Amino acid sequence: MTQGPTKTRNMIEAINDAHRVMMERDETVVVYGEDVGYFGGVFRATAGLQKQFGKTRCFDAPISEGGIVGTAVGMAAYGLKPVIEIQFADYIYPGYDQIVSEVARMRYRTAGEWTMPMVIRSPYGGGIFGGQTHSQSPEALFTHIAGIKTVIPSNPYDAKGLLIAAIEDPDPVVFFEPKRIYNGPFDGHHDRPVTPWSKREEAEVPDGHYTVPLGKAAIVRPGEELTVLAYGTMVHIARAAVEENGIDAEVIDLRTLVPLDIETIEESVKKTGRCLVVQEATKTSGFGAELAALVQERCFYHLEAPVERVTGWDTPYPHAYEWIYFPGPLRMKNALKKVLA
Repeated sequence: MTQGPTKTRNMIEAINDAHRVMMERDETVVVYGEDVGYFGGVFRATAGLQKQFGKTRCFDAPISEGGIVGTAVGMAAYGLKPVIEIQFADYIYPGYDQIVSEVARMRYRTAGEWTMPMVIRSPYGGGIFGGQTHSQSPEALFTHIAGIKTVIPSNPYDAKGLLIAAIEDPDPVVFFEPKRIYNGPFDGHHDRPVTPWSKREEAEVPDGHYTVPLGKAAIVRPGEELTVLAYGTMVHIARAAVEENGIDAEVIDLRTLVPLDIETIEESVKKTGRCLVVQEATKTSGFGAELAALVQERCFYHLEAPVERVTGWDTPYPHAYEWIYFPGPLRMKNALKKVLA
């Protein structure tokens, strides 16, 4: 792992730099999707790539998610490494059949003759008042499908390192990017983002090539009283909540949902005896349910309280009540008190 001089970057800048680093290192990497070429993506994650690498390496695609994913299947099978952008996670459903029926199964159905070295990037979650069609968190739909890795970073450093690792991985990776913290600034202590992005260690992003390994969680705050499991934006919510309420909690950033670092989770819960799971997505059948089940299975005799969850509502995504929908300070405080009682 090589790391050069660092620069303070927000998540968008870190993701953009990850593309640039890999396109310079590997001529088989191609980037495309709706508006990612000349315009540089709706969130500017691919800004400047077409100008630097040309229209054959970074280009626009028609408004056809099934077509975008389908062409990536062919490219990956024949030696390229496509990094495709689905403009919003809410738009990924027309391509879901391709992902489930082709992308996830190719290695297995060909007995390893063909692999799928491709990355499907997409902004996900709320935070921009995008309403029901620009704010969904569908990660559980992909963690359920064998053959796909699912990654969700929570900070700029991890975003770049995880994306590079995903591009270099021989198997398909769904890479969800929490748009609420795309441009920084967010520290979890407020109901809405604050500026500027707090200058913490994770915002210092090396210029060169480095990777953050897939399948390895990060303990972002050590503690002894309880374990809090979170990913994406919810890492900041969780960390802020335990600090504001004076709780000696261990906060774990999962970073990748599949493969899951169950060893780190198990070690932490056996130490603390309590566990709280936080997710932005709706509660029913969310990934938090899987986490709760795993903790119950592996740590039952160490638990001193039931595993608690804090999640979004079981409703269609509410436009006007977006900031009430999110797990926030009050709901976190109540859940922390309940699991500690």
